[in-house]
Amino acid sequence: MSKAFTRENDTPDDDELDDPAPLPQGFKNYMTPAGFQRMQEELRHLLRVERPKVVEVVSWAAGNGDRSENGDYLYGKKRLREIDRRIRFLNKRLESAVVVNPQDQKNREQVFFGATVTYARGDGAENTVTIVGADEVDPDRGHVSWISPIARALLKAREGDMVDVRTPAGMESVEVLEIRYAE
Repeated sequence: MSKAFTRENDTPDDDELDDPAPLPQGFKNYMTPAGFQRMQEELRHLLRVERPKVVEVVSWAAGNGDRSENGDYLYGKKRLREIDRRIRFLNKRLESAVVVNPQDQKNREQVFFGATVTYARGDGAENTVTIVGADEVDPDRGHVSWISPIARALLKAREGDMVDVRTPAGMESVEVLEIRYAE
């Protein structure tokens, strides 16, 4: 095979790295107001603080002569690419975001986006999860994506309902104990 038709490196193109984590086809990018605000603040910080500092360091380092062995220049250019990639990612996510305020939920008897749900597993263990957007997932705080298996199983359930959750170990039944929405 001719070397002309082979790829020299296996690193993905910048555009491939920019793509947000894919949402299922046809699904919207739901987000809580707090998650939307956090992403906006991160974007603002990158644009107004981080990027200008790195540009300053890179331009200073470029003025020092030989760039091939200039660590400040090489690291700065790499960091600048990372920042720009993150800025593109945040812009795409914020543009496609559909902000849903859980406080506006009228039907608080059922599980919908933004609900905090306490459920009991078959072995009696209780878990509490808050259903949030795909970009707001934080397992340490019990925040799960609305497209995760547990959230999809819990959606539209009421207190006392038994729902089946698809887990890596197979199907598991859980009982909805409590549904809360942030005040």
